Amino acid sequence: MPELPEVETVMRGLRAVLEGRRIVAAETTRPDMRWPFPEGLARRITGATVTGFRRRGKYILARLDTAESLLIHLGMSGRMVARPEAAPAVPWMGPQGAYSDARGHNWSRMHPHDNPPDTHEHFRLRTEDGTRIGFVDPRRFGCVDLMPTAAEDAHKLLAGLGPEPLEAGFTPAALSAALEGRLVPMKAALLDQGVVAGLGNIYVAEALFRARISPRRLAHTIPGARAARLVPAIRAVLEEAIGAGGSSLRDYVRADGELGRFQDRFAVYDREGQPCPSCPGAAGGCAGVVRIVQSGRSTFYCPRLQR
Repeated sequence: MPELPEVETVMRGLRAVLEGRRIVAAETTRPDMRWPFPEGLARRITGATVTGFRRRGKYILARLDTAESLLIHLGMSGRMVARPEAAPAVPWMGPQGAYSDARGHNWSRMHPHDNPPDTHEHFRLRTEDGTRIGFVDPRRFGCVDLMPTAAEDAHKLLAGLGPEPLEAGFTPAALSAALEGRLVPMKAALLDQGVVAGLGNIYVAEALFRARISPRRLAHTIPGARAARLVPAIRAVLEEAIGAGGSSLRDYVRADGELGRFQDRFAVYDREGQPCPSCPGAAGGCAGVVRIVQSGRSTFYCPRLQR
């Protein structure tokens, strides 16, 4: 599932092509994804202008001049595709693998399954300048909703979320308070979206490695000095991942069709059996990165370094 850096990257891509634009057409191609589409969704957003964007955890919010917000969650395999409405059947391939319209504007990399009609493009809209945005989700674990902008934080999917890890409210003191008395492994605590919003398997593994904290360590032992190490480690790994366009694993691509690059910088995630990048190797007593299973999910860490 896309985590905070991937969702942030997609949101920025959507902002670049939608902010300030009027929606002139919208369509749903089925009655539901994970949940039913809001009644009259296409009619309600047609004619509206997108005034801004916000990300909350792993959710994208597009704010409209109708005082409503369009909520998008990518689910497990969802992605947003941005391109001209009248895309050429055989695109001109530019030097970066993109194609250009008559104005010389580069659009997303073409994939065969992106060409209309797309069986898995369940929601789409078009703006007044001819941009088409499609929500492609083969497994349909994603969702779209519409709500009053003033009530965003009260939405059932957002109301229980913890602090944003890149905002000022996420401090060692705040994290310490959230973990006080919790008798669960640290990895499970950080995956709890009520503790901190937006983290998933990849960035929890990388942040715990940077903070030298074992994913097995019980959460109630973190408040204090360990929380003071962990908060900046979380911030740093997320900021670096956003700068790299996220991590492209399985289905994730950016809204412009490009791949993220942060997977090339993983220290421990998906590196079972490989040397720990911060240890002296076997001569120093390090067996390298190991994989364990916690709550049915893979965990990667260095037992020598992370305590």
